[in-house]
Order: sequence, then C-alpha cells, then structure tokens
Amino acid sequence: MRKYPIEKYRNIGIIAHISAGKTTTTVCILYYTGKTYKIGTLEKGTTILDWMALERERAMTIMAAATSCYWSLDGENYQINIIDTPGHIDFTAEVQRSLRVLDGAIVVFDGGAGVQTQSETVWHQADNFGVPRICFVNKMDKVGATFEMNLESIWKRLAMNAIPLQLPIGEEDNFSGLVDLLKMKALRFEGKEGEIVKEEEIPKELEEKAKEWRKKIIEKVAAEDEELLEKYLSKKEISITELRKGLRKAVIKCKIFPVFFGSLFKRIGIQPLLDAIIYYLPSPVDLPPIKGTDPKTGEVIERKPLDSEPFSALAFKIQADPYVGTLTFFRVYSGYLKRGSYLLNPITGEKERIGRLLRMHAAEREETEEAFAGDILATVGLKNTSTGHTLSDSNNPIILEKITFPEPVISIRIEPKTKADQEKMSLALKRLSEEDPTFKMKTDQETGETIISGMGELHLEIITDRMKREFKVEGDVGRPQVAYKETIKELAEAEGKYIRQSGGRGQYGHVWLKVEPKKSGEGFEFVDEIKGGVIPQEFIPAVEKGVKEAMEKGVLAGYPLVDLRVTLYDGSFHEVDSSEFAFKIAGSAALQSAARRAKLVLLEPIMKLEVISPQEFFGSVIGDLGAKRGKIEETQDRFQVKIIRAKVPLAEMFGYATTLRSLTQGRGTFTMEFDHYEEMPQNIAQEIIEGKRR
Repeated sequence: MRKYPIEKYRNIGIIAHISAGKTTTTVCILYYTGKTYKIGTLEKGTTILDWMALERERAMTIMAAATSCYWSLDGENYQINIIDTPGHIDFTAEVQRSLRVLDGAIVVFDGGAGVQTQSETVWHQADNFGVPRICFVNKMDKVGATFEMNLESIWKRLAMNAIPLQLPIGEEDNFSGLVDLLKMKALRFEGKEGEIVKEEEIPKELEEKAKEWRKKIIEKVAAEDEELLEKYLSKKEISITELRKGLRKAVIKCKIFPVFFGSLFKRIGIQPLLDAIIYYLPSPVDLPPIKGTDPKTGEVIERKPLDSEPFSALAFKIQADPYVGTLTFFRVYSGYLKRGSYLLNPITGEKERIGRLLRMHAAEREETEEAFAGDILATVGLKNTSTGHTLSDSNNPIILEKITFPEPVISIRIEPKTKADQEKMSLALKRLSEEDPTFKMKTDQETGETIISGMGELHLEIITDRMKREFKVEGDVGRPQVAYKETIKELAEAEGKYIRQSGGRGQYGHVWLKVEPKKSGEGFEFVDEIKGGVIPQEFIPAVEKGVKEAMEKGVLAGYPLVDLRVTLYDGSFHEVDSSEFAFKIAGSAALQSAARRAKLVLLEPIMKLEVISPQEFFGSVIGDLGAKRGKIEETQDRFQVKIIRAKVPLAEMFGYATTLRSLTQGRGTFTMEFDHYEEMPQNIAQEIIEGKRR
C-alpha cells in the first residue's frame, strides 16, 4: 500500500556552488521534519549525508546522497524525496544525473557572494532538463550580504523572472528575521534551533518596501494567469490562496523563480522554505508524462505517472558498496513493482531480478516491499544495468532517454605499486568507472600503461584515494596530462586497400571514404552510401569498426579524432578472399589517409575561470592570465575585491592555486570548470606534435 498519494510527493534536488550551504540546507530540512534529532556541520564531519570518510575529511560533498522526509502543511502530510548534490564542478556527473530524475530543485546561493560560477553551471544544467526551481539565498548574516545585491546578481546572470517572496529584516550581523510578502507578516525564529516560528507585525521601516514588492508579485503572477489578470485589471482583491495557485502554475512552467532568504547559521528561514517546496514545486503528476521509444518499432510512446500504467524506471546512479556489492539507484516513472519481480533492461535485452528494494537515507538502508510511481529507490545486485539504462515491464518495453555526460578533460598514468596489485587495480578502476560515467580508463597499446581520465585534478585525486581506501590498492600516479583532441577542417576523400596473397586463402578489402567536418560537439557519424552491392552488406559494419578504431588512436598526434562525418561510397570485394578483418583494416587505412588530407588540427580544453582577488593585486592577476593565453570576459567590483571572469586553456592552469596565492599574498581564490574545446595556436600544437611540450 502507498503511504502517500502521488500528488503528495515532491522529488527535489539541492544544487549550488561549492560552500554555498547545500548539505547544511538538507540537514536542517531533515532536522525540522523530524527525520534527525540534531543538526551536524560539514566542518566537524557530523552531517548525516556526507557519510564517506573522504567527504568528512575534506568537508565537501563528493557523491550525491538520497534521503526522504515528511512535512505537514495545512493539515496534509507530504513526502519529500531529496538528492543532495556535490558543488565542486569535477563531480558534475552527480548533478547531471540527479537533475535528470528530479521534478524540482532548490538552488542555494551564498548571500555574501551572490551568483558564483558554479551557480551558473547548475542553473543552466537545470534549464537543459526543464526543472522548476526556487532560489534560497543563505548566509544573509554575512558581511556584504544585501537583499539588492543578491537579487541583482540573480537577474543579471541567471533569470530576469526571479521574484522575491520575502524581505530580510536587518542586514549582515543584524539579520534577524523575514517579512512574508504574501501574508504581509514578519517572521521571527525562536527556540534553541529556531524551531519556533512567530508571526508579528512588519517593522515600520519595512512597511513601504513590503507593499511595493507585494504589488510587483501580484503583477508578475497575474501576467502569467488569465483569470488573475482579469481580476487584477478590474481592481478586485486577489486572495493568498489564488496567488499561491497562480505562482505554483508559473513556477512549474519555469516562468517564475521565487526567491527566499535565510541564514542556516542563525537557523532562519528553513520552515518557510519547506512550505515553499510543497506550495510551488511540482508533484510527479504536475509534469507531462515521460516519453520514451518502443524498442521494437522505434515509435515514441509515453507513460503517465500512475501505478496502473506498465512499469518504467531509469537507473540514474551506480554505487559500489563495500557491504552489499553494487547499488543501483532508480527513479520509478510509472507502474508498480513488488520485491522479487523480474524486469527487462531493453537496452541490453537482459532480464534482471529485483531481489531487494531499499529506501536510502545517505548510507543507511531501509528495506521496502514495493515501489510505486514517483519513488526514488535503490536495489542490489543488478548484473547488466548501467547509468542511464531503463528498467521496464517485459510485456510493455520502453527505452527512456539516456543521460549524456561531458567527456573527460584531464588524464594521468597510473601503475600498481606491486605486481600482486595489478589485477586488483584493474578491478577497482573498472568498478569506479561503472559508478562514474565521467571517469574513463584505458590501456596505452604502445607502452602497456594504464591511463585514467576525469574532469579535473581533484576528481582523479579522489578516485585514486578511493581506490586505496575502498579497494586496498596502492598506485603510483604520473603527472596530469591534458586530454587534447583532433579534428578536421576540410572535406577530403581517400582509398584504403588491404590485399594479402599467401599460399592458401588471401585477404582482400577495398574501400573509398569521404570525410567532412561537423560542428563542435556534434560527434561522429558514419554514412553508408554503397549502391549496387559493390561491397556486400555484411562487411560494412567492419569498415565502420575500422574507422572508429583509427579515430580513437588519432592521426596527427595520437589524440582521439572527433566531430566528423565519414561516408563510405565505393570499393570492391573478392568472392573468396574478402573478410571482415580485411575490410576493417582497409577502413582504418582510408580514414587515416583522408584525415591527413582534410587539414587536421589539435583541439584543447578551455576552462571557465572566476578569480576573486583583493583590488591591490588586480593588475598582477590580469597580467598573469594574459601570459596564460587567457581571454578576460568581464571584471566586477564587489566590496573590497575584484571578480575576474575569463576563459583560459587548461594546459596553462596546472598549479594555478600556488601561483594565485603568491600573487595575492594568499588572499586570492578561484573556481574553474570545463567550458568547451577550441583549436590551438599552430606554434603550440606543433610543439605537442613533436613531443616537446611536457
């Protein structure tokens, strides 16, 4: 039996820039909903959600943690399923896969800093998935935290349609409460942990400002709702219930983003935020049915979020657990599931038995017998299911849209400390790469070394640390290398032949290929234009395989070849001697030959950088970025500091933390994330090709 009807579910994520207060927001929510009995802190390593030893040591979230809690509002009970995501950009996959399965999100901001680089990134990720959001500006007790500055930065950098539903009472140290602009009441938070919320009259000095803002809210909401607009224009009173209803509709359509304020340190603002989750964020039934494709016909089909529909779920996260093996987290979009049932994975064609169903609360697990539409649960021991795979009813299969992840930008060589560790290391890296789609491992065919790739230095550091702790494998790690790529600029064609005649049966493969460039990020496309059977159909996949292998090895400097269309348009075969092997080699040779004629260039990863520097060191920091081939995009003044936003090649950024510390007497900070790939200057590309650049 369902504990709560699906309309009473809220599946939400908490997303933000690193150190804005995501985990503390979640922990406070769990405390006020009665799920936990104390509020821990990241610094002391006492938050229930950061359960990994690594997270506690580094005082940062590394893995998204799932939990659920219950909240009562207006006499009704609601279930809130929460995913707390990491803030550091190296763990972007955790945010991406969480947003894919969530219905709404709370974006947390640091009140003293406003919108920061990663706030922008997570906001745009949520835009891509069309996730309705509410904004929570934390740390309003911090120096420089003003209502105007925060609102201005949200409008300027994220969304003009963000609108405050509260006003802070007092600024910085004197921040002491909130004005609820819908109820037109002041809220004070009393008791040991701010658990008692008292309503009182609005302070005299804020009355005019509150009336002004309330008028703006009504205008904004009425503009999105025809009934309310009529009422507004005929100057009729709009009730709070009508306002909330109108706001809810607009938030669900991403037309309005409500802004709330608070201070987790002073325990101000969490209960109104919990009410806002219920009032304004969608339940699964408020959103359109999930779309997918029928694996048999390729037709688009949809599933409504009802228990009576055929079962469909998306596996969005795989986690290696030292006690139970592999945990698979999944979001149920439709249907009902009982423990012990079999489900089909339509991507692999395999059936999977769901032996255990677990409701996760960070590292704790609660066994449950059934899963319903809207649930976010985990199961143990699935053999052939990876991140992004669908699990569906065998008689009504559906493939839900997969999750796409960014490609790694940095690589290091790693080797086991001892011969005995060789096999253990391969196993550990394989388990970690199954868990994290942005972490890749491969063996260098020429040197036999293992190369691991990820999203940044911290990402790879955490991977090697986890390998040591969780899998008891020590490894020697090389210096970080940039993950360059190759691409072509022009159209070209070439012939590839593989003909071997020996005593017995020979080998014969012959193809003509055309290569042409595609736009950045569009990937690889193989087009078969063979007519009249000049190459038999069974050899065409072998040609494609040969092309892909040659692209993986690269042509110019051994880096993968990307963003091109390869067309197979002619060739010939031999009745007896032709084989898949011969066509694979011919395809590979033709690709290499065509790429050399198509003006090959090297691409390098460009990072989006935000530097916060005291004003007196501004010139030195700008000069240094110029020397690093950086392009300054904008500079901004904020209190005593300068904020510099720039795009800089990753190759120039190794060891930047030390450089910045020495330039600013230890007072500068920076955040950096991958932005795009760009063609390298010819002289630097030449040095890399010749192997001079270490």
